[in-house]
Amino acid sequence: MLKRTLAAAALLAMCALPLAAQQQKPAANAGNDMSLTGQVIDVNCYTTMGASGAGHKQCAAGCAKAGVALAILSSDGTIYMPVSSKPGDPQNSRLEPFAETQVKITGVHRMDHGMHTIEIKTIAAAT
Repeated sequence: MLKRTLAAAALLAMCALPLAAQQQKPAANAGNDMSLTGQVIDVNCYTTMGASGAGHKQCAAGCAKAGVALAILSSDGTIYMPVSSKPGDPQNSRLEPFAETQVKITGVHRMDHGMHTIEIKTIAAAT
């Protein structure tokens, strides 16, 4: 009886191992360092109305203060959402002074679930 119980327990353990491995979350995307030059945009106005540029600067600043996400639009049309490695660390305050102007950013780029993100290391007005 003991042998049968041990054999059954061993069999169950072996069957459970592949299930446990499948349920583990995939490792986080480590990303790659990059430099990016682009325009800081207010995502809502840009994607819904195409609004951007110097004439939209005041609106973008107001939207950012109200919590609308700011992002970086590269010259090839890719939108990069700024992110932080810390939970609950919004990035609008870092981008707001540059609303609707060109910036040069260094950081860690990740592509996940169809979205480009950048964890900003440095940001400065583009020259």
